[in-house]
Amino acid sequence: MTPSNHRPVHPRRRTRRAVGALAALALVVTACGDDDEDADSGDDTASAEAVETTTETTEAADTTEAPDTTEAPETTETTEVASDGEIDPERCAANEEIGTLTYLSSFDFAAAASIIDVIVAEDSGYFDALCLDVDLKPSFSTANYPLVASNQAQFSSAGSFTEVLNFSGEGAEFVVIADYGKTPINALITPEGGATDLAELEGQQIGIKGDLGPSLVAMLAEAGLERGADYEEILLDGFDPQAHLATGIAALPVYKSNEPGQLDTAGVPYTLFDPAEAGIPGSFGLLYTSASFAEENPTVVEDFTRAALMGMADAIADPEAAVEMATARIEAAGNSYYLTYEGELYRWQQEIAEVVGATPDGEGVGIVDPELFRAEYDSYVESGVWPDGAPPFLEAYDASIAAGVYDGETVIFPG
Repeated sequence: MTPSNHRPVHPRRRTRRAVGALAALALVVTACGDDDEDADSGDDTASAEAVETTTETTEAADTTEAPDTTEAPETTETTEVASDGEIDPERCAANEEIGTLTYLSSFDFAAAASIIDVIVAEDSGYFDALCLDVDLKPSFSTANYPLVASNQAQFSSAGSFTEVLNFSGEGAEFVVIADYGKTPINALITPEGGATDLAELEGQQIGIKGDLGPSLVAMLAEAGLERGADYEEILLDGFDPQAHLATGIAALPVYKSNEPGQLDTAGVPYTLFDPAEAGIPGSFGLLYTSASFAEENPTVVEDFTRAALMGMADAIADPEAAVEMATARIEAAGNSYYLTYEGELYRWQQEIAEVVGATPDGEGVGIVDPELFRAEYDSYVESGVWPDGAPPFLEAYDASIAAGVYDGETVIFPG
């Protein structure tokens, strides 16, 4: 990838792995054994309507093209499905009995982890191969929790484990079934001539699009800046990072997979502060369901996860094809955020690097790491992310689901 004109200010503290190592995932279809576990049927799987919202954590729309010099991570397309693979008839019947499952995306059909994998799984026939009927609907992350909790939808995409905790409680219980991003996806940028050290932001204004991301609060706290005391948060309108920087703010929160690409395309210099490079824990790109649905339908949840991980393997191996699938759905849904193929390809290339780079050697992507979730929570509590009191830490995950569909780094068929 051609170096951009921004100046990273933290040395990387973790070694990035070659994307090709995980792109070599191959789908192995093993001999199918007996599985007498039936999924409970129900008539409460009504599809939730697509949600249009501009709530506080909306990602900025990529309305400008990504730099032409951005190169896709080197990958090898090796994912394949054995033509003679068949699911056990009893398992197939149990999966079919559940009826239509509704999946709600977290930001339109953007080419992002926990969205693009589900798109590729659907368009490649992986859900069909597992006898699952899945209806994909574009939506927004924070709008989806009550719909999943009430079983109006069965699966969705979460922005982070912290987000899951924030929306848990009062009868809403969730289970994270896969976690692709094991680093924060947020970053903080300052304009040319602005702060090159976080300490220089003391007494300055930070522009926000609803809220300041928890990983950014933690990064600032590590630099000695306390939220609510050492800097001012200013609410911004719209999603144009150039316009935001032109307002005179000292810093702007961004998604590493989005706004930097827009600024690079426009030739706008900036300095990037990355929480991951500062050692701040975090997560992004999670798949989740409700605790009750997971308890009542374990085989369905397992096979949904399996298909999504198959889709992720393909999306890593062939980013361009995956983004074409995503943008086709974006256009079919009306493209309310004015997303472009170029912008989505940039987004997905950056997220591949984040996902693969933070996945432990020898492990498949998407496996839940409970210690990471605990570290994320503890760090954010200590950093004052929740000035009015933190939500209780909940074991709102099942680490066995994604891990159970892998043989090493290879997704396996039920057998």
